[in-house]
Amino acid sequence: MNAVWGELRDWGRGVAGVWDRFWFTPADPHSLCLIRLLGGWMMFYTHLVWTKDLRAFLGPDSWVAPEVVRELHRGSTAWSYLWYVESPLLLWILHLAALVVFAMLCVGYQTRVVSVLAWLISVAYCHRLTGALFGLDQVNTMLAMYLMLGPSGAVWSVDRWLAGRRAGGQLPGPEPSVGANVAIRLIQLHMCVIYLFGGIGKMRGELWWDGFAMWFAAANYEYQSLDMTWIGHLPLVFSLLTHLTVFWETFYCVLVWPRLTRPIALGMAVLVHGGIAIFLGMITFGTAMLIGNLAFVSPRTVRVVVGKLASWWPGQGRGASVASAP
Repeated sequence: MNAVWGELRDWGRGVAGVWDRFWFTPADPHSLCLIRLLGGWMMFYTHLVWTKDLRAFLGPDSWVAPEVVRELHRGSTAWSYLWYVESPLLLWILHLAALVVFAMLCVGYQTRVVSVLAWLISVAYCHRLTGALFGLDQVNTMLAMYLMLGPSGAVWSVDRWLAGRRAGGQLPGPEPSVGANVAIRLIQLHMCVIYLFGGIGKMRGELWWDGFAMWFAAANYEYQSLDMTWIGHLPLVFSLLTHLTVFWETFYCVLVWPRLTRPIALGMAVLVHGGIAIFLGMITFGTAMLIGNLAFVSPRTVRVVVGKLASWWPGQGRGASVASAP
C-alpha cells in the first residue's frame, strides 16, 4: 500500500512540475511584443474604419439605437460607456481618444497603461456595436486582453527607446519574465479553443461532411474577391480542401504543441487564413488570426527575424533587439 501511495505521490509531483514549467517558466518577451506591434496596428485600423460613418454606427440616432442595445444586453454583465453618449461632439472626442490609445499601443508608448485602456475600449465598442460585429472584433479584444498581462512594451517600442535615451544608450537585455510566459500561454490556449469550436461547428454542417463547403465559399459572390469558380471543375480538389480544413481546425489544438507537427499546423494556418484574405476578401480577419498564431513562434525566432527588420527603429543598434524598457 505504501508503494502505491508513493507512486501516486511521485506522479502528482510530476504533474505539478509540468504545470509549473508550462505556466511559470520565465520567457523572453519578443513574441508578445511582436503581437503588440501588429495587433495594436490592427486595432487602430479596424476602429478607424468606424470613423467613415461614425454617427450611423455609434450615434444616438444610429441604425441600432443605444437604448435597443441596452435592452438586448439586459440581464447580462455587458456594459459600454458608448451606450450613454448622446452628444455627437462627445462621441467624436471619445472616438478620437480611442484611436490615440490604439496608436500608442501599436508603437509601445506608456504600454502598461494604454494596454489596459485598449482592452476596455475594445470591449466597450463590442458591446455597443451589437449587430455589426464580426470575428475580427472578438479576436482584437482577445489579443488586447492578454497584451495587458505581460511586458508587451519591453522591446521594439517607444518605451524602450526612451529608456535607452535615459540610460545613455546602454540597456541590458530584457530579463525573461513569468508575465511574458503567462500572456503567451493564454493566447495559445485561447487560439486552440477558437479553432476547436470552429472545427466542431463546421462538422455540424452537411456541406462540410459532403465536401462541398469549399465550392460554396468560392462561388459566393458576396465575399468573392478573386474568381475561384474554376475550382468547380475539380471536385476532388475542393472536396479534399474541405475535409483538410475541418481536420486541421479540429486538431489544431493537438498538432500545434509538438515541435514535429507545429510547423505543419502553423503552415496550414498561413494557407487557410491567407486564402480567406486573398480569395474571400476578409483581409483583416485573416491577418488578425495570423497575428494570434504568432504566439506559437518562439521568442528566439522572433528575435532573430524581426530584430533585423526593426534595426531601423530609433535607438535600435547592435543587440538592441534584446533591450527592454524598465
